[in-house]
Amino acid sequence: MSVTPVTHSVPMASNRLPPDPGTRTPPGMILDRLARGATRAARITHTEHLPPRIGSHADWPAQIRPEVIDAIRSAGIDRPWAHQARTSEHALRGESVVVATGTASGKSLAYLAPVLSTLLDGSEAPNGRGTTGLYLAPTKALAADQRRAVRELAAPLGTAIRPAVYDGDTPVEEREWVRQYANYVLTNPDMLHRGILPAHPRWSSFLRALRYVVIDECHTYRGVFGSHVAQVIRRLRRICARYGSEPVFLLASATAAEPAEAASRLTGLPVAEITQDTSPRGELVFALWEPPLTELHGEQGAPVRRTATAETADLLTDLTVQGVRTVAFVRSRRGAELIALIAQERLAEVDRSLPARVAAYRGGYLPEERRALERALHSGELLGLAATTALELGVDVSGLDAVVIAGYPGTRASLWQQAGRAGRSGQGALAVLVARDDPLDTYLVHHPEALFDQPVESTVLDPDNPYVLAPHLCAAASELPLTEADFPLFGPETAGLLPQLEAASLLRRRTAAWHWTRRERAADLTDIRGQGGSPVQVVEAGTGRLLGTVDAAAAHTAVHDGAVHLHQGRSYLVRRLDLEDNVALVEEANPPYSTTARDTTAISVLETDTEVPWGDARLCFGSVEVTNQVVSFLRRKLITGEVLGETKLDLPPRTLRTRAVWWTVTEDQLDAARINPEQLGGALHAAEHASIGMLPLFATCDRWDIGGVSVPLHPDTLLPTVFVYDGHPGGAGFAERAFHTAAAWLTATRGAIAACECEAGCPSCIQSPKCGNGNDPLHKRGAIRLLGELLRGVPEA
Repeated sequence: MSVTPVTHSVPMASNRLPPDPGTRTPPGMILDRLARGATRAARITHTEHLPPRIGSHADWPAQIRPEVIDAIRSAGIDRPWAHQARTSEHALRGESVVVATGTASGKSLAYLAPVLSTLLDGSEAPNGRGTTGLYLAPTKALAADQRRAVRELAAPLGTAIRPAVYDGDTPVEEREWVRQYANYVLTNPDMLHRGILPAHPRWSSFLRALRYVVIDECHTYRGVFGSHVAQVIRRLRRICARYGSEPVFLLASATAAEPAEAASRLTGLPVAEITQDTSPRGELVFALWEPPLTELHGEQGAPVRRTATAETADLLTDLTVQGVRTVAFVRSRRGAELIALIAQERLAEVDRSLPARVAAYRGGYLPEERRALERALHSGELLGLAATTALELGVDVSGLDAVVIAGYPGTRASLWQQAGRAGRSGQGALAVLVARDDPLDTYLVHHPEALFDQPVESTVLDPDNPYVLAPHLCAAASELPLTEADFPLFGPETAGLLPQLEAASLLRRRTAAWHWTRRERAADLTDIRGQGGSPVQVVEAGTGRLLGTVDAAAAHTAVHDGAVHLHQGRSYLVRRLDLEDNVALVEEANPPYSTTARDTTAISVLETDTEVPWGDARLCFGSVEVTNQVVSFLRRKLITGEVLGETKLDLPPRTLRTRAVWWTVTEDQLDAARINPEQLGGALHAAEHASIGMLPLFATCDRWDIGGVSVPLHPDTLLPTVFVYDGHPGGAGFAERAFHTAAAWLTATRGAIAACECEAGCPSCIQSPKCGNGNDPLHKRGAIRLLGELLRGVPEA
């Protein structure tokens, strides 16, 4: 175990002074207790100590109303941190600004102070309603949490501030009141897209008075989702201009690279940035934890590590027994349910009162279920929570002592965001990253400098993606007829897309404007979460009860016939997936296994945009067509991950036009790398798997956002070729980022394979959990030699 002091601007504290450090168990002591025993201690590969930081105060700008300053003082905050004051200054000058500082650094107060002050000014205006503000959050939980915070902060201001949530959970009878009387509306991009903008005449008085638009957790708007949100924001700006308003955009982000550039791309406006975090921070102890190898063997006889799920459940159990308030972040809904269930079972063996103090939290729950869990976490009734990223984003869970992260969350920004959930009152905190049996996770726990000595990633989004832009042009035309004056707002692809939309009978040109002429709602053409298609309803076969929904894109892999589906600690087996009616019929069951879908993929090159010689090799970027089909699923033991069997499936293939990066090698290079024809397929396949696993280190993606294909002789290139593509129509910017960072990306890929201790390949280096070919063939040493030969041709910078 190594200890390296660093001084990163990551997790932080609120404006309140930290509590007496003697009132909590120091994070180092909590970690020592978790690591007791020789086998436990050996699992910690690295410990990073982030020292406490002293805060730097400033004064509020003179334009902030004294009543607002008094209300802030009543909340226990005497003076702002310097970054809060600077953010407010930009806002009051009418300049859009993004504040990108660490978790719990007081970003909410940085934008709330000018917003509340301006709303208070507006409440005294003779026209009655005065000014309004709009708040956008990526999740319903965050919007609800912010409403609570605004109500508490603005309570001394009386009825001048009227916050209200307007989302899918808002009762119909409340919606009219929100439209007519609320002056600070909290919603999400989905509701803005489907509910507010299409009905803008009913919102006219609110939009006419709109002064500020707050976009919280803006770093989450990346890839296809971020590209959709960027176009929704452009539609909002267009409608506001129609009513004579030009709102200022106030954005808040976790620490991010080039936040002003990303915020400008999101909003289409110039945006100033505040990046220096001047808040204090308690000590953070951050441990990297690698589960041990088991005696089991997986595909092709590869060694198998204990799962991150089982390891995280153990840690959550131990922390709960210690009385340490903990959130365990899990990547999947099923994983969150499973960790909570395992922890509850083990806690019951210790004390029958403890299982009730651990729960799961994820998307797909009913609104009342989510709110009850949030209240229980706030009150301390819950000691442990296994949560998906639905709880990652800004929800105030002050008082936590520890965070356990089950698997690298895909980006360093998300990692620090999750780690920052603990220690939010300024006290010391513990964070533990538990590695999955995966190339990237294994690489990171043995290369801590890749986490602790590197800046966070840039946010990748492409609003000009025609697959994204086209439905928003239709939605915009249905809101107000489109004219050439709108072209600069929606981007350079607009003029070329409109004739195509006319040809498809989606728009009709009359004189100088394009109109939406269909009866159906144009906003229903697209799902801004980038999933495509209607969600699949999960229905209990015996009762007809709706359990929840699954995104259309995930249905083939998540709720195929025979799949295990978890909901609130209960297991269900999918009896039938009806793709015509978008329904998965399930029955409650308790199988001793989980299921993992397998698929096959073919790819063809449509157009090569860029080609760069790497010696005799070629690195390319362009458009491709991918044909994918889920062909089977594996049954795995719940705790060990041991494969019990495989079952074939008969699902239709799906076609995707997207963007890809690919590289080719020549026969001479294969000879130089000592790769014979029998080894070639395995070497290419291994390099493909490992490169997909490593790409999230260089682009803001998850390995499930991208796919890959490797072919010993591809018909379009006539050479051995490896493709890595975006898993979204039109692309999401990930493959383009891979193209531009290819030298560093593929160098890290080769290093990850070479550093793995296994002999012939395992899930920690070259095996993929979603390989449709059963991870066969794979050739570890051939992949190392092949990548080495490829990288020898990298041109000098």
